[in-house]
Amino acid sequence: MRKINLFETSRKKMRILLRSIPTTTVTLFVVSVICMNLLANKTLLQLDWIALDGGILISWLSFMCMDIITRHFGPKASNSISLLAVAINLLTCLIFFVASIIPSNANDYSAFNSIFGGTWFILFGSTVAFLVSAVIHNTLNWFIGLAFKKNPHGKLAFAMRTYISSFVGQFSDNFIFSVIVFVFFAPIFWDGFHWTVLQSAMCALTGAVAELLMQVVFSPISYRITKKWRAENVGKEYFDYIEKEKA
Repeated sequence: MRKINLFETSRKKMRILLRSIPTTTVTLFVVSVICMNLLANKTLLQLDWIALDGGILISWLSFMCMDIITRHFGPKASNSISLLAVAINLLTCLIFFVASIIPSNANDYSAFNSIFGGTWFILFGSTVAFLVSAVIHNTLNWFIGLAFKKNPHGKLAFAMRTYISSFVGQFSDNFIFSVIVFVFFAPIFWDGFHWTVLQSAMCALTGAVAELLMQVVFSPISYRITKKWRAENVGKEYFDYIEKEKA
């Protein structure tokens, strides 16, 4: 009985959360996660000491959305939306896979099938890496914010929690993904193509720095969004429910 009540409570909380977060933020977040998965199929640069995949072009947007959601709604809410994004991404990949295996004599769709059919270990690696990095990012972001007791809503507090958590989260995401996909699975399934651990680490570091620069550029927009949400009392229904749950 208690398990059923916990399930119903969690489901109700999720429904309220989805009603509370502005649609644009959730949409951009989900789309960025899907695009990361597709872009990760292409290696943009590979040298002896560094390698970069296409996911670096969009991953900053995912972390920016998590920054905004974590700042306003808290890490648990951000983790819940991250799980939702992963679930939608997996469903999208399933639909893409089904479309890729349906035969067609209309044209040569081998390139389409290769890209949208996906690779199972890339999907596995990106899913694991994103979930782990999301929890790390959201938790770190929240705890850094707790250190700014005098002015928790100020620009300095927002910048520090955004920059530090995004850098650590991005590094974790890039490194975990690179090791799983390019160190362990690629040599087996891609005719010996692989990255070294050093390349994976440098990819993670370089990607984290590049994405941190993107955060520096766009964080003023993120800050204004959270400031606007606070002024407009966005999420009142969710916060009221949380307070009621604690009582």
